Amino acid sequence: MTEAAPLDDAAFAASMAQLGPFEPAPRLAVAVSGGADSLALAVLAGRWAAARGGSVLALTVDHGLRPGSAGEAAATLERLRGLGLAAELLRWEGEKPSTGLQDAARHARYALFAAACRRHGLLHLLLAHHADDQAETVLLRHAAGSGAGGLAAMPAVREMAGLRLLRPLLGVAKARLAATCRAAGLDWVEDPSNRNPAFARARLRAGLGNGDGAALAAAARRAGAARAEAEWALATLAAAALTVHPEGWGEVALPAWRALPESARRQWLGGLVAGFGGAAYPPRGEGLARLSARLAAAERGRATLGGCVLGWAAGRLRLHREARHLPAPCRIEPGAALHWDGRFRLRLRADSPPMIVEPYRGGAAAGGAPLPAAVRAALPAVRPEGGGAAALPDFLGGGGACTALFAPRHPVAPGPFGIV
Repeated sequence: MTEAAPLDDAAFAASMAQLGPFEPAPRLAVAVSGGADSLALAVLAGRWAAARGGSVLALTVDHGLRPGSAGEAAATLERLRGLGLAAELLRWEGEKPSTGLQDAARHARYALFAAACRRHGLLHLLLAHHADDQAETVLLRHAAGSGAGGLAAMPAVREMAGLRLLRPLLGVAKARLAATCRAAGLDWVEDPSNRNPAFARARLRAGLGNGDGAALAAAARRAGAARAEAEWALATLAAAALTVHPEGWGEVALPAWRALPESARRQWLGGLVAGFGGAAYPPRGEGLARLSARLAAAERGRATLGGCVLGWAAGRLRLHREARHLPAPCRIEPGAALHWDGRFRLRLRADSPPMIVEPYRGGAAAGGAPLPAAVRAALPAVRPEGGGAAALPDFLGGGGACTALFAPRHPVAPGPFGIV
């Protein structure tokens, strides 16, 4: 059997060209587990950035789930620094769950990556998912009954608040990445969980034949191209039909929404509900289907789904957060920022005293146009830590002591699915 060829710089540059734009001197973060895939990505990204006058910061997470994990993380950092790359160790601390461990570890890992990127002012985080990972994702989505959009599997680009997740290796077989490491003289770590049959992805990996991965990855690219085209059309319509107010509520022109095919109506409605409701993922299933049918049929009405309140009349749909299950009061330090309720990024001016952030309790006026009372009831308010009246933050960027930027965890309008 012929050994796979390493991935060269020209091929990697061609993949990166599809993921831009980048700064003139790109500054990138790369998630590095210590395995062959992510080490190869760090090597390639380091050379790519250096050729353009930029730099790479490699981020390695020690999950603390195995006795040898700290030593493996330290060895990975040593390899990275030996390549001339800056590298930083991140630790998942605190109690670990007894069930759903892989999901919890993934969420913790991405939260650590995002925090590190914000700390270093980095806008791009490269992930080493490759064609074999994509094939496994297609099979998992198929088993879960995903529709055509889900079978597009992982996007090459995912936009987050202040960060872009980039996957330049989705068209590259795992064997080529191992060959890239060997060509660079690098050893790597093999995570035993990748072969543990207790995990669904490991069982799928063991059952994939030699040609299956490439065929499934190609199918994902075709599904991704179709999804990208549909989402581009939807994003164009959203730009014309959606009004987003800085206080985190929105209005949609219902005739434009109703003109969409049912699948697109439901997709966008789910995103609107998640974004304005502060959820990380859109609702699915019968609840979303019933709501979509009501909106399509009735001239006026009101509903609540996923923490989002929807009211419609006179051809307009209004969406805002429900004033229930809001976060408990918390402290914000001078010069610090925090993400509140999955919707707002609050920042306190450096010359301000510490403040308490809590749900709005009344008695504060908002700048700009008057706000609907139901919208105001779900907003954050800030008050001095030592006591005093609470006030709404500055949503309009006018230089108040505490500013609030509407930055929902889930976008209220779709960004086209990225493929390579």
